[in-house]
Amino acid sequence: MDISAWMPVLQPVFFVLRGAAAALTVVLILWCWQSVRAGRRREEPVVCLEDRRRGHTLPVLYWENSLGRSKSCDIVLPDTSVSRDHAVLMRRQSGWYVVDTGSKSGTLLNGRKIHKQTKVLPGDVLRFGGTSLVFRRATDTPAGQNRRAPRRVPSQGALLTLATVIQLLLFVQALFADNSFLLLPVLPCALVLLIEWVFFAISKAIGRANFELETIGFLLSGIGIALECGMRERLTEDTPQDLPGPFTLYHWSLDTVYTQILMMAAGLVVYSFLIWFMKDLDRVNKFRTPVAVLGLLLLLLPMVPGIGSSSGGATNWISVGGLSLQPSELTKLCFIFAGAATLDHLQTKRNLIGYVLLMAAIMGVLALERDIGAAAIFFLTFLIIAFLRSGSMRTVVLFVALAAVGVFALLSMFDHVKARFDIWRHVWEQPYDGGFQQTHVLTYAASGGLFGVGIGNGGLGAGTAPLSGQTHITGYNSDLVFGVVIEELGLVLAVAIVAVFAILIFMARGEATRSRSTFYSITANAAAGMLLVQACLNIFGATDVLPLTGVTLPFISAGGTSMMCVWGALAFIKASDERTYLTQRERRRR
Repeated sequence: MDISAWMPVLQPVFFVLRGAAAALTVVLILWCWQSVRAGRRREEPVVCLEDRRRGHTLPVLYWENSLGRSKSCDIVLPDTSVSRDHAVLMRRQSGWYVVDTGSKSGTLLNGRKIHKQTKVLPGDVLRFGGTSLVFRRATDTPAGQNRRAPRRVPSQGALLTLATVIQLLLFVQALFADNSFLLLPVLPCALVLLIEWVFFAISKAIGRANFELETIGFLLSGIGIALECGMRERLTEDTPQDLPGPFTLYHWSLDTVYTQILMMAAGLVVYSFLIWFMKDLDRVNKFRTPVAVLGLLLLLLPMVPGIGSSSGGATNWISVGGLSLQPSELTKLCFIFAGAATLDHLQTKRNLIGYVLLMAAIMGVLALERDIGAAAIFFLTFLIIAFLRSGSMRTVVLFVALAAVGVFALLSMFDHVKARFDIWRHVWEQPYDGGFQQTHVLTYAASGGLFGVGIGNGGLGAGTAPLSGQTHITGYNSDLVFGVVIEELGLVLAVAIVAVFAILIFMARGEATRSRSTFYSITANAAAGMLLVQACLNIFGATDVLPLTGVTLPFISAGGTSMMCVWGALAFIKASDERTYLTQRERRRR
């Protein structure tokens, strides 16, 4: 239905709606951040260690604590008979445990030397070298008896309600895209909102109190799906008889949209499974090696004749039963899972060397598949995990130097990689050849202004009206989708989306010292870092700040496997939040 005559009246209305959506997005992001901060446990003692000889009490602030002479330990013992990294005191689901980490003099519990992870009870005496400490409850000490009242946390339902309002503002604009009224976006909008609120109800039913991460994930997923509703360029290939009418609710031209919704639902299944699976740290340790092997096998699948396929010069896709998947996305989750280890294993060289060998195998496979984008994400994620595990910048510098050698090798081996580096920072010299994609992204993005031209009205996505010009820009809804975001939704909302990925880093960092295990801390920071790295590669590649790598923008780009796996990455951040599992334990005690 052509509504060109109404557009002079509707355009100011849609401009206000876009401005409201951008402003409310900024408010929601800040509200979620404030909610996370308010819900964190203050750094007060969870238990205490009483040093009777020196007459003072050492507060134990974390669920997993290293003890030793080194200043990098959580609990520093100034005793020359104590090793630099002597032992670990940690909380598990069944209580507190102590484990020796290869100290010279050993660790004694009630006068007996321990040889494995051993349970500790209040009143037990721990001896590290020449230092004896009595294990006490925090409430048995003056500091633990004066705990401050918990801070007020915003309503989690209110957060999701605000996200729903933002999504409705965007989907309403998709109804009137490109001077044409179509009801096609109604069904996708209804499905997205149904999935969100059903998942929220289930989360409340099982006793989860925190819903900030899910709200952020739903917000970004909804923005991406709303944008995709306005990029129905396949309509231009239809015969006039097959075009949808103004009141058509379903049409095959939105198959990509429904795939995104289906994979978002699948991502929530992966998200829920990982949170359940990671609750038991003994199970995590048991399956760390099998998960690493699984990730490597998944990465090898595109090289299997008959199911592997190439795209953009890289052999990184598989086709099974008409469904195309990118195994490297699933391998990212396996890589993060296998790379993190509990603190008692963290200080052994053998464990770190095994992870380096896994990284070398993955990089070798990616080199054979010519997937430079995935290689960059894996390597930068590896640097984050390596630093968190070793605490040594020298280790990171060494790996960066080795990576530089690898980049030069790739440039000499693969023509498509060399071509991307050659055109980098020179796209305007070849606007209709090597720089075709980036120059069009920059041109169209510049026309978006602060609040955009509206969903479906951008030139990069080619519009949505029947028989309106079809785009010839490859990857406009995946690799180059950030250009569509700026052009159609505006710079304010685009910057807000970028800020979300930065805030995920601060969320993960804030929970690093409060999470129940170093495993949670490392996986959360690695997952948040991976999402930020992937977003930066997508945004900076499309805008010619970095070479174009062909990676997706998390949650926003069209790509079913990517949508599913970014929800899996959020599960790692969610698991690091004390409230995720603490709420369930408190619920069982009632």
